[in-house]
Amino acid sequence: MAHAPKYQVFISSTFEDLKEERDQVIRAVLEMGHIPVGMEMFSAADDEQWKIIARHIEESDYYAVVVAHRLGSLADGGISYTRKEYEYATSKGIPVLGFVIDEKASWPADLMDSGTGTKKALNDFKTLIRGKPVSFWSNSEDLYGRFSVALMKAITANPREGWVRASSVGGGPEVTAEVVRLSAENAALRQQLVDAKVASETEQNEEIGRTMRTLLNSKRNPSYRYTARGEWQRDAEVSLLTVFRSLGPGMIVESTIDDMARALAMDVRIDKGQRWDIVATNQLKELMADLMTLDLVQPSGRRHAVSDAAEYWSLSSFGQEALKAIHKMALTEQSAAQMDPEEGPDGGKDIESTDTDIETKNEAESLQV
Repeated sequence: MAHAPKYQVFISSTFEDLKEERDQVIRAVLEMGHIPVGMEMFSAADDEQWKIIARHIEESDYYAVVVAHRLGSLADGGISYTRKEYEYATSKGIPVLGFVIDEKASWPADLMDSGTGTKKALNDFKTLIRGKPVSFWSNSEDLYGRFSVALMKAITANPREGWVRASSVGGGPEVTAEVVRLSAENAALRQQLVDAKVASETEQNEEIGRTMRTLLNSKRNPSYRYTARGEWQRDAEVSLLTVFRSLGPGMIVESTIDDMARALAMDVRIDKGQRWDIVATNQLKELMADLMTLDLVQPSGRRHAVSDAAEYWSLSSFGQEALKAIHKMALTEQSAAQMDPEEGPDGGKDIESTDTDIETKNEAESLQV
């Protein structure tokens, strides 16, 4: 007895902001008798895991991408993982179903990107998706209906190979034994991946700790000025850790040398009551070289107009993890302080202190990763 094929559908989107919407798409796939696959089954944190995701995309019959108002985490090269998956699917000729939120639809403000660079990258991705047939949705139920219709039309217009029961294409005890063997092998490989991931995370945490100590112990004296025509000041001594904490957030997507020179001048100036201009750009480039030596930053891989002569930098994958570790420590400290505003974390010390005390304390805590 012949059986209709079941199609594998890879579902791609950002995760935290679209959990309900992903559930509705998965529900639609299952109700139609097909097989949903998505990134929540994997971790895209390294090249080995990306190879697994890429293989599942290749094995899928259809690819669906759902986009709202967040770009999501970035891969090497400055593009989001969702866009990386999308471009990979299109490069393999897999039929793509695009679903972009209607700009007029209501959406929680805390689930929307606000940074200028991030919003531009998100809009560029939406424009890319609109280059193919796309549906616009307003809420999870609306997405469920539009996805169901789109998938049925895609299956009718472009039927794929799909998956069928082994019994429907012949076989016997030998085939069953092979399936059992492959299943056991697959389970063993999955466990190896879990073990490798745990070992990799431990090794990465130790490497972040070593890097933070190097940054903390490396002091620099960047020249800065308060006004565009003012004298250069050489009275600031800062650690590379302070430099990284100051400039890192701006490089989550990318930042120019000029923008970072202004940002660092704001943080290192001694007289906080005065306005600021820039840190000397030649010295800032030396600081960037120091951070690049530690694999924290890299020249941005994003494309720019030929007429744009600015020098752009962005965080490396390791730099993103290091910055997250630093900010996690800072958030933990803030939470502890808010729980007991009368006492510091040590139980009897007033939390008010000088900027230098706060900097030293934060830097020391950043080593405990």
